[in-house]
Amino acid sequence: MSVQITTAFVEQYKGNVEHLVQQKGSRLRETVSIETVVGKNAYFEQIGSVTARQRTSRHSDTPQIDTPHSRRRVSLVDYDWADLIDDEDRVRMLIDPSGPYAKNAAMAMGRAMDQEIISAADGTAYTGVAGGTATAYDSNNTVDVQVGVSPAADTGLNVGKLRAAKQILDANEAEDDDRFCIINAKQLQNLLGETEVTSSDYASVKALVNGEVDTFLGFRMVRTELIGVDANSDHKVLFWQKMGMKLAIGKEPVVKISERADKNYATQVFTSMSIGSTRMQEELVGYIECDPT
Repeated sequence: MSVQITTAFVEQYKGNVEHLVQQKGSRLRETVSIETVVGKNAYFEQIGSVTARQRTSRHSDTPQIDTPHSRRRVSLVDYDWADLIDDEDRVRMLIDPSGPYAKNAAMAMGRAMDQEIISAADGTAYTGVAGGTATAYDSNNTVDVQVGVSPAADTGLNVGKLRAAKQILDANEAEDDDRFCIINAKQLQNLLGETEVTSSDYASVKALVNGEVDTFLGFRMVRTELIGVDANSDHKVLFWQKMGMKLAIGKEPVVKISERADKNYATQVFTSMSIGSTRMQEELVGYIECDPT
């Protein structure tokens, strides 16, 4: 084949990578609200709740009830990935949408997206006109590691903890739909293991593990091994309502395929993107402390 890399070739590979990033690479992209932005920093306007005034007399003055406004800032970060390919037969593999190079690039970008979202969930958010006011995660939305067992003891994920998480979102008037719980394999196993065989929840949990359903107690379960740990080394099983988290995309994955003269004219596959994430509403995001053992 020609040593020249055609535009059509690049575009086909680009399409393959973008498809994989959105459908297979990132597991959390569809769990958050997404905004396409321009610039290094993006700002999202927020409107707070107001209280209606009771009218106590006829022909009274029209009230002026100021609607509270605030802004939340997200800063974009750049990611890239590259690989060198020497053999022309291996270059042909690039146009295969299920090929290893497209998958490697997509999975790398997808994991980066998910890590940004996970880090932002209980990280510091920035508010104010210039986005310079640090807003901490609300620890009241944390479900304690000892919830759901008696006598009290550190334990993994259980039905009691999921009920507590549901109560937090319910009490904060979160929408009933688009609720997500971000778990790992260990905590999913703990959830199954602690449930009594005779429990009415058991069939639902077993179906969840078998992949027959993906929703439990109103949460759509999304598994990833990227969830973090807290200061006590407990797993942080995150939960949120979709509007509580934002993924800002400054640049979708961009693919460039070119020859490297400094590498004996090997073909370089390069992928980059620009993204950022932030917590939009403290009331809609929390996590469950889960013993890792």
